[in-house]
Amino acid sequence: MNFFYGRLFAADPRLRALFPPEMTSQRDRLFHALARIVWSQDNPAELRAYLSRLGRGHRKYGVLPEHYAVVGEALVATLRAFAAETWTAEAEAAWTAAFAAAADTMIEAAERDAATSPPWWVAEVADHDRRAADLAVLTLRPGRPLPFAPGQHVPVQAARWPRVWRPYSIANAPRPDGTLRLHVRAQPCGWVSGALVRHTTAGDTVLLGPAAGTMALDLAEDRDLLLVAGGTGLAPLKAIVEQVVMSGRAPRVHLLVGARSERDLYDLPDLRALEAAHPWLTVVPVLSESLGYDGMRGLVADVLDRFDGWEGHEAYVAGPVAMVRRTVTSLQELGVPPERIHHDLTGGHEIPVPAAGTR
Repeated sequence: MNFFYGRLFAADPRLRALFPPEMTSQRDRLFHALARIVWSQDNPAELRAYLSRLGRGHRKYGVLPEHYAVVGEALVATLRAFAAETWTAEAEAAWTAAFAAAADTMIEAAERDAATSPPWWVAEVADHDRRAADLAVLTLRPGRPLPFAPGQHVPVQAARWPRVWRPYSIANAPRPDGTLRLHVRAQPCGWVSGALVRHTTAGDTVLLGPAAGTMALDLAEDRDLLLVAGGTGLAPLKAIVEQVVMSGRAPRVHLLVGARSERDLYDLPDLRALEAAHPWLTVVPVLSESLGYDGMRGLVADVLDRFDGWEGHEAYVAGPVAMVRRTVTSLQELGVPPERIHHDLTGGHEIPVPAAGTR
């Protein structure tokens, strides 16, 4: 990856301005994105959908169609150098054709998107609610409507760190006033998260990219819902609860909120108010590190078998990657079909070139 970026910036030094100052995360993300493109070659529909999302997302970085050719040349030069013992003319032709096809798909998607949407939205911070030393709930007011579905996320760029974007799930369903609410926990060495929590106040502005993600509720389904949240993974699940409220439907909804201690239940008053207003909603906090807590204790993925069967439910899971994977495994072991388990581990997090860090 170092060799690749050296070739890329030597070929066109102006491209360096499209990337974040720190490149470690970017190198890892590019490698995984290329791997996904390779192993998706036998699933053209999935690959096209993936590349289309990337092409639309690239608009916010200022990517132009001519940039892809430079990237392709640097990629083939890198492969030629590091696979010298096995590299053939046939391999080079295959890689060149595959990247050209991928670039065409991304360019076409970006051009279609440009006909209806801006590359980014400028949003005012209408409210900054600091709920803990490392956590804040931000209410953002975009200058123009930003379309999204409950369960989706948006990339955010803070003024403090230009060209560094971080995806955050939207914690509300679409509202008449167009505002979006984000739950942000500052991560160690997290550039964007630290800026949003500690260095942002009401009246500041941020940039937002287009909404993305596939963890959306299908209102046509008539099943009860199980929502399992870990930490700020509560945000997209709260948006889904709001969607159910607005729809007028009344399925049984169980919301399990995993946290370490009671002080980490940063949104519990709002959740209790929702629960009191809607009898179909049951909110269950699950704490993993509070010995004196008289409620449910343990890892949220490990308490699922303490309830009646979930086989007939539609399940939505959001939170840290390890928690999501463990919860998905538990649900499958309890008989929930995989097609009824929804999560968004990779949505918004796999962005090839040019792109930005995610901290």
